[in-house]
Amino acid sequence: MGQAQQERMFLNEALYKAEHLRHAQGENIHDRIVANIYAEAEALASDVVKLTGAGKDLDRRIDDIVTSRIFGFPLMFILLGLVFWLTITGANYPSALLSALLFGLEEKLTALFQMLGAPAWLHGIAVLGTYRSLAWVLSVMLPPMAIFFPIFTLLEDLGYLPRVAFNLDRAFQRVGAHGKQALTMSMGFGCNAAGVVAARIIDSPRERLIAILTNNFVPCNGRFPTLILLATIFCGAEAASISGKIAAIATVTMLVLTGVAVTLLVSRVLSRTLLKGKPSFFSLELPPYRKPQIGRVIIRSFLDRTIFVMGRAAAVAAPAGAVIWILANVSAGDLPILAHAAGLLDPLGRAVGLDGVIMLAFLLGLPANEIVIPIMLMSYLSTGTMLEIGSTVAMKGLLVSQGWTWVTALNMMLFSLLHFPCGTTLLTIHKETGSIKWAALAAVITTATAIIVCFLVAQVARLFNLI
Repeated sequence: MGQAQQERMFLNEALYKAEHLRHAQGENIHDRIVANIYAEAEALASDVVKLTGAGKDLDRRIDDIVTSRIFGFPLMFILLGLVFWLTITGANYPSALLSALLFGLEEKLTALFQMLGAPAWLHGIAVLGTYRSLAWVLSVMLPPMAIFFPIFTLLEDLGYLPRVAFNLDRAFQRVGAHGKQALTMSMGFGCNAAGVVAARIIDSPRERLIAILTNNFVPCNGRFPTLILLATIFCGAEAASISGKIAAIATVTMLVLTGVAVTLLVSRVLSRTLLKGKPSFFSLELPPYRKPQIGRVIIRSFLDRTIFVMGRAAAVAAPAGAVIWILANVSAGDLPILAHAAGLLDPLGRAVGLDGVIMLAFLLGLPANEIVIPIMLMSYLSTGTMLEIGSTVAMKGLLVSQGWTWVTALNMMLFSLLHFPCGTTLLTIHKETGSIKWAALAAVITTATAIIVCFLVAQVARLFNLI
């Protein structure tokens, strides 16, 4: 037998064994090779440490706690609650100042239109619709973002986010998804569109699609104001008290954890049905902890994230405000078009513990989640303009007068958490996947999940006569 034939036989046998090993252990052979390389490197490094008598460095000692099975998750939850506490507590005062400034400017714009003799419809579209929508979004959204994004960027610069991915890797592997989905999910807290783009780090097309389709289950910065506002109003006897703030923070934290749990559950369903396949393995090299460059991080987060997201929200909120004003002021019969639309959606809204006005607000809020609350208030008060409620007490009184209970507030927060992505995120999904099918499927999956969850909560509440 010639040497070339022997080499071919050896190669065929090696390929057969490799294929048999892959099927037997359910791993890609490339992943196994990489895992073995890292195992050997770790063993060599361990030997070197032993030979030199060096102890574990500070990074290793910190990681023993941060990534441990006992302390890893509790520390994540505590840190998450701390971030929300800083965001909720710190945003109240600047939000009130910004609101007073912007709505004070509205009075001057109104005076200008009156001086110029502008028709009422032009003043309504330009000031009461376009400008007021923009003022609401800026005053509600900018202060929390200016706090949340720098904190998030500091954690990223410190090197903590890869530890989050490490802790969540096993959970995503068990549901048939990729461990890196934890990173894309974390990016979704700032902006779901950014989380969708971040899914490029996942090499497997199947697992990348799972990450894209489920990213919207974590609340973006556009939905945080709604969650924080309703949690502040309905959780705790007095929102300004310490106990009220703790209750609001705990509520928002539990909602975020609910979003993570739903992400895992839907990822598992997709990996077992529409996107079947075995999860691929990856080696995550934890970077060393770094001292954050606070000044650079704050500037970068403000310019690259806060201003970018604010610009996107303003670009869609302003024209949406004009359209909503028109719908609220053009009548068909005895009622505005907005009221007719709310009436059509009312049966579905009641079935899931909400009402037609809330459902319509979510639909009209497709361009930007930040305008859902003002649309809802405008519809309740039947004024034809978006309104700024002076205090949370006044807003709670208005909502209670419309038949709201704590179950209504809970279901609205759940629906806001789980419902269809905003217009920008849907366009991003279409761009990243190259198909309108996946963008439509993302909207269907999230909305169906929101309806099912809210329906079950409403049925349990009705069973115990809570609504």
